[in-house]
Amino acid sequence: MLKKSLTALLLAALLGACSQQPANTADTSVQTDPLDYVDPFIGTDGKGKTFPGATVPHGMVQLSPDNGRTGWDWIAGYFYPDNVIAGFSHKHLSGTGAGDLYDISFMPLTRPFMRQQLEGGAEQGTIVSSFSHDKEGASPGYYQVYLDDYKVNVELTAGPRSGLQRYRFDSHNGNGVVRLDLGYSRNWDSTTATHIEIIDNQTIAGYRKSSGWAEDQRVYFYTRFSTPFNQHQLELDGQTLAARTASGRTLAAEFDFTLPQSGEILVHTAISSVSKASARANLQAEGNQLDFSAVHRHARNAWREELSKVEVQADKDTLTQFYTAMYHASLAPRLFSDSDGQYKGPDGEIHQSKNHPRYEFFSLWDTFRALHPWKTLIDTRRTGEMMGSLMDHYEVSGRLPVWIFEGNETDMMMGYHSVPVLVDAYLKGLTDIDGERLLKAAIQSATQDEFGIKSYQELGYVPFDERKWNVSLTLEYAFDDWAIARLADALGKKDIADEFALRAQNYRHHYDQKSGFMRARNAAGSFRQPFDPNAYYPEDYCEANAWQYSFFVPHDVPGMIGMMGGKQQVTKRLDAMFNTEQAVEDFPEWISGYIGQYVHGNEPSHHVPYLYQYLDEAGKTQQLVRRIMDTLYTTKPDGLAGNEDAGQMSAWYLFSALGFYPVDPVSGEYVLGSPAIRRATINLENGRTFTVVARDQGPDNVYVSQVTLNGQPLNGFKLTHQQIMAGGELIFTMSNTP
Repeated sequence: MLKKSLTALLLAALLGACSQQPANTADTSVQTDPLDYVDPFIGTDGKGKTFPGATVPHGMVQLSPDNGRTGWDWIAGYFYPDNVIAGFSHKHLSGTGAGDLYDISFMPLTRPFMRQQLEGGAEQGTIVSSFSHDKEGASPGYYQVYLDDYKVNVELTAGPRSGLQRYRFDSHNGNGVVRLDLGYSRNWDSTTATHIEIIDNQTIAGYRKSSGWAEDQRVYFYTRFSTPFNQHQLELDGQTLAARTASGRTLAAEFDFTLPQSGEILVHTAISSVSKASARANLQAEGNQLDFSAVHRHARNAWREELSKVEVQADKDTLTQFYTAMYHASLAPRLFSDSDGQYKGPDGEIHQSKNHPRYEFFSLWDTFRALHPWKTLIDTRRTGEMMGSLMDHYEVSGRLPVWIFEGNETDMMMGYHSVPVLVDAYLKGLTDIDGERLLKAAIQSATQDEFGIKSYQELGYVPFDERKWNVSLTLEYAFDDWAIARLADALGKKDIADEFALRAQNYRHHYDQKSGFMRARNAAGSFRQPFDPNAYYPEDYCEANAWQYSFFVPHDVPGMIGMMGGKQQVTKRLDAMFNTEQAVEDFPEWISGYIGQYVHGNEPSHHVPYLYQYLDEAGKTQQLVRRIMDTLYTTKPDGLAGNEDAGQMSAWYLFSALGFYPVDPVSGEYVLGSPAIRRATINLENGRTFTVVARDQGPDNVYVSQVTLNGQPLNGFKLTHQQIMAGGELIFTMSNTP
């Protein structure tokens, strides 16, 4: 839960800063402000890998603390169990499986500096300060911490392309220091070049270039201080320089201040992927404001507008989980183009966005499943802009993106999952992209020779003697092919639609009738031996095993059921999956969140609890989704069962809490489950509202006895996107028996 220092609470009372959470009651009937139910610390412990710092919805800047350590637990820069802070940097990833960014890191200090030998830190020790969670707080657009070793209170807030820091030195003898570390390298991220220029005694600029997950990262910055500094010193590779400008691999700078009577210094920094001049223009576009309260107010208003798209009534924990999930689902993709529309492209050149901003940080292997479908409900305008960014990438690089961020194609994970994301938006009428152009781009991805696709086209599957993750590749390619078939059919291209509908059946090539699992086979057609469905075979399955991937046929569940022997047989197999007590001991730590062999902390299983609906076992879906929401999501810092993965974990919760989920993300249909809320109203961008009501809601009433839509019984177990967008009321009547 949110933790506030006494100092921060006093500031909040005076300046209207951090709003506090309401008293803990059994049920919150009238919601006052969704910001009161967001806890940015959820996911900062355990497997979540989120950051607690300040940002705005889909903002370019994520101004957040770093502990200064290297390792899996610190891939977001900050890990809740830690007790030191080494700086506040402007770029962070949200819940990914790799550590990168940490760009443009500032730290307020008083002399002498405290150093601690950290793993992966400098040989002479890393400059740090101890801190306590009792003197730390966070809310949307705001972060605060008290640095005990220097007696400095730090507050952070942000605009779309800038971050504003406020330091208050409590014991300073009139002097304070601000250190800028441009050579800050952690985990996957390695600094390749840095530059700094002292423009005047209140203004600096420069850049940090680095290589990591994204090979060519460029972050230019322009910074204004509220108070002139008396002196400065530059440090290059550990050597002090008497200069006003310098370039090298690991630059740092220290600025000494005679503090004003208030003891406060504000530091306003804008960033850009293009140039120092563009960073300056971004700062000016946001008013170049050294008014912390004003910038914070703008950030809070942006978050209030974003989160008010869904108005929820529920118990307090559910409200906190829901609105924190909405918060996390609004962090990616994020703004990448400057205020004038320029950005660094995947070819390394500077490009100009025209009709929409450029967005990056598309973790498509994760987010095609639920995050992007969620945005087609509550963020239709921005969805169209994001689809334009995907197509702009195609125009420059020659193929649709796989996993892009910081103007780079990383080719992380697998599949051509830009295709279902684009097709879903196109079929829902949320983009003006020409359908023929989109089909051409999709077919290009599906007919290239790389990534095992050549063999996939020739054999109908990816053989294990060619590539690792071969089973996963085939199954995910088959789903993407289904999306192409849907698009071609909508465009009246029957031959293409038939071709890719047939390719979408390629999942059948991996099914082993004898074992009942999807298995790896070689180019000659033989299954790999030996085989144990409980074992972890990373050479065949991507971050999963045979249990999790054997049910990845979201586009043809009836066909999968028939292939596996019918409803009764598949029910037995799913029951065994969820009820087995045999765990996989050699799974890597990022595969987590178990119910039997179901793994909620990783994406390939996310649709599986809803498969019982296709088996006439609705009660099992209802019981499972509520169990997952109740046990694998909590309001504690370790409240996410797996990596947040750029919003996918949160999007699963958002859909499921409302009572439905997109099992097939390009079908325009949602499979019903069991809502966790009591009432929710989606304020659609088309001006209509869609309300979900759960009558007789309660912790024991997880089953659904009746569903009506606009007063009429809802036939079947699916709800369409069109029905939601038309507005209306969906009512679940809850029960304690299936």
